[in-house]
Parts: sequence; C-alpha cells; structure tokens
Amino acid sequence: MKPIRILIFIFSVILLLGVTWYFFPSEGLAIGGMTLRFPSFAEDSAPAKEEVDVDDVLNKVNKSFEMTVSDNLLDSMRFFRDYLKENPNRIYLPKDDYTYFDHLFKQLDQARATGKTYRIMHYGDSQIEMDRISSVLRQKLQESFGGSGPNMIPAVQPVATISVSQHASGMNRYAIYGDATNQRASHNRYGVMTQFSQVFGGGSVSFTRTNHSQAFDKAKKISTVSVLLGKNSQGFTASLNCDTIKTQPKVLDANEGVSLITWDLPAEVRKGTINFKGNAEIYAILLDGEPGVAVDNVALRGCAGNIFTRINEATLRQSFDLLDTRLIIMQFGGNRMPSISSPKNISPYIAELEKQVTYMKSVAPKATLLFIGPADMGRSYNGKMGTWHGLPELNDSLRDMALRNNVAYWDMFHVMGGEGSMVQWVKHKPALAGPDYIHFTFTGAQEIGTNLAKSLTTYYDFYKLRQHVPSDKVIEFVNLDQKEDSIRTAGRIKLPTYNPFGAKKK
Repeated sequence: MKPIRILIFIFSVILLLGVTWYFFPSEGLAIGGMTLRFPSFAEDSAPAKEEVDVDDVLNKVNKSFEMTVSDNLLDSMRFFRDYLKENPNRIYLPKDDYTYFDHLFKQLDQARATGKTYRIMHYGDSQIEMDRISSVLRQKLQESFGGSGPNMIPAVQPVATISVSQHASGMNRYAIYGDATNQRASHNRYGVMTQFSQVFGGGSVSFTRTNHSQAFDKAKKISTVSVLLGKNSQGFTASLNCDTIKTQPKVLDANEGVSLITWDLPAEVRKGTINFKGNAEIYAILLDGEPGVAVDNVALRGCAGNIFTRINEATLRQSFDLLDTRLIIMQFGGNRMPSISSPKNISPYIAELEKQVTYMKSVAPKATLLFIGPADMGRSYNGKMGTWHGLPELNDSLRDMALRNNVAYWDMFHVMGGEGSMVQWVKHKPALAGPDYIHFTFTGAQEIGTNLAKSLTTYYDFYKLRQHVPSDKVIEFVNLDQKEDSIRTAGRIKLPTYNPFGAKKK
C-alpha cells in the first residue's frame, strides 16, 4: 500500500474517533441489554472534582470539638451554642433540643456511686464487625463514667472480635438474620443480640481475656459475669469456674420469660467457663467490670436494619429492662445501596426504618435512640471510583426520618468528608479504609469511633455546664444569633462569671 493511502487511513481513523468522542453520550449507549461506553467530550470537558483532603477533613473535625481556652462562662456558652447550631460534625438533635441526652447523662453520672452499670446497645452492619467503632466508643466512655470489660457477647460467636476470645460447646445457635448457614428457630424469641443459643441438657461457654493488638485496656478487665437467658427448665443450673476464683452455682426455677443471673467477683479474672445443665435459651453473656457504662456490640453483616420488628416484643422488653439499657445506637443504610437505582427506591426503605425505630421505642421506653447514617461508599463508574449514586440522598433522607421520629442522628458520611471521601480514605497512608471501598480499617474505625465519642461527650460537657446556669438564661443565650450576642455586654443577658470547666479543654 502506498504511503499516502496509509496516511489517509490513519487520519480517517483519528477523525472517526474524534467525532465519536464529541458526540458519544456520557452515560453510554444501551444496545441489546448491554451498555456501550466510550470516552466522551462531556466527560473530558467537565471540570475535575476536587479531591477530598482526608488529613484536612480530620483535622477540621478534631478542631471542631475543641473549645478555645477560656476562664469565663460566656466564651464556653458561645462555643456550645455555635456547636449546637453550626458544627457539621455534631449529633443532630430532634427540634434542636439540647436536653435530648440529659436523662442519659444524669444516670451515667450516678452509675459508680449507685453501683449500677447502664448499657449502650450498638447495633450495626459489618462496618462494626469485630467490635470496630464500638470498642473505641466503649473505651472513651468508660474512661469518663467507669465500667470495664468487653461487655455483651453471644454464647456462640460466629465472627471473632478484638475484645475477647471465646469458645462454646453443646449448644445450637439460631439467628434471625444471615445467610443459609444460619439456622432459624421455630419461634421469634431471638433476644437483644438478634440470636440465641439453645441448651438441651448441657453446654458451656468459655472466655479468655483478649491479647489482640487492637484491643483496649478497659476491655481486658473482667470482674462481673452475667448470663441473660429465657424459657429455662426447672432446676436449670449455671456454674462459673474462673482461673483464680470459685463461685456458687446459680439454680433457677422454671421460667417462661427472661432471667438475668450475675456473679460479682472479688477480683479481675483472666479466663473462665460457664457450664449449663438443663434446658434454656441463652440470649447473651455479659463480661463486665466495675460499675459505670457498658457498650454492647451487635454486628449484623449484610443487614439493612429492618429486622427488629420480627423479634418477640416481650423478650426484647424484658431484656432491655433487666439490662438497664439506656442508649440504643442503630447504624445502618449502606447495605440497602445496591437496591437503590433511583430516588424512588429510597422512600420504601425509609418507611421500613421508621417502623424499626418506633418498635425500639416501644420495647425500650427507658432508652434514648441515636441513628448513625452510612459511611461513604466507593464504586467504579466508567473506570473511575466515586461515591455510589444515591448515597447522599439516602443519607439526607435517613437524617430527616430520624429527626422526624424524635431520634438523634450522627452524619458519618459528612464526618468522613462527603462525596468522594471513601476513595481518599483508601488511598490514605496509613489506609483508613479497605480495598473494597466500603469498610474501614482498624485505623479508620478508630477515627470514626473517637469522633463519635467526642461528639457525644461534647453534649455531656454542655450538660455539666448548664448545671451552673439558670435554665431561662441558657435558653435565651442559645437562641441568640451572633449579632444579638454582640450586645450582651450592653446588659441584654447577664451570665454568671463562674465557669465549671476553668481553662478547658479538648
């Protein structure tokens, strides 16, 4: 072939590709059930999205929880007012009611003095599996309010956690949720962990203090062991044998309902075995310590949070009451994303979750509710990783649903940095999320757990401050905007000069 023809052919191909590039639709071309894609002019000419700077985002989140060093009440009040109204990392409160957590804080304050342990149930999907996020929240809160131990665990643990080692024998596990490998019961008495282990004749559960490198110190301190069980036979016996301590067996009369048996040990133990004799449904094992707060991790891989109404109401109500459960955290949303192809798919899911939170309120009337929305999730679109389409809209809808139903909401999606943040969390050194662009690493989970704890304890700090200020003055000051605040010195509002925090804080 002559060189001129070769040259004409090359230029023709380039021209054809150029025309295709200019006119090809950016969303692709659907043909016979397939979608053909080609780099388009619209895509290439669109302004590049600014990448999320993870370090900058996390630094701003951390700074948002810091109060400027001050020795007067006015500056402290200004910090909390601005936090309540403007901080994007705050827990959103129904009707902006800053007293929403007051009852919880009052009880946590009194726990050690009264010898009580108040529980926080943290339900979530695989994002909290292995006790991630929950373990960080537990450590931070126990540092403030007392308490220790890995807290609630199922008798049979299908997925190992970082906070305790355990083994069970002689029991069958039944779970309300999971794949085909999970047995279903002939009834719905699944208990507060959405599963139970059936003892017929006898069985045992052994536990050992964790030596996992990611475990926290508080989780290693076990000095109170309890069993939450139901529908036990006459004379059902539970015996606890620890490495250094002998205990008396617990013998129960027949009970169709829920029972809680507890051994208060004179010292911390490293390991122990609970032996059962008789028939019973074992809903949970509690490995606690000194009085204070317990944070119980209930990870439900693949769950969208719409299963709780299927659990027996009486079993849940009795359990939450016996356990002194005072806060229920529901962290869901991400597992519904694959089925959300358009905004119209969001509404049915929101309606399902409204039923769940209403049900939780009815079975745990003494508990406050907090909903945590989904993390950012990455997916490939035309070869480029980005946020799942529809996730921002789902997050907004979840927040609206929670607040509408008098439930607080923590916006994890925006705490991460919003759209495109998951991609950068994966790229971060060290990695804060895994290569599936969905799950946090232990380092990333620690960031999330720490900031969740900071957000919650910021409201606690405001609660403590308000004990020293007349409530009418707090209301008046919180409702001021910054311009109105500027005339305070002219005498509009007089606040005490006392600051219970002094020059505080982080």
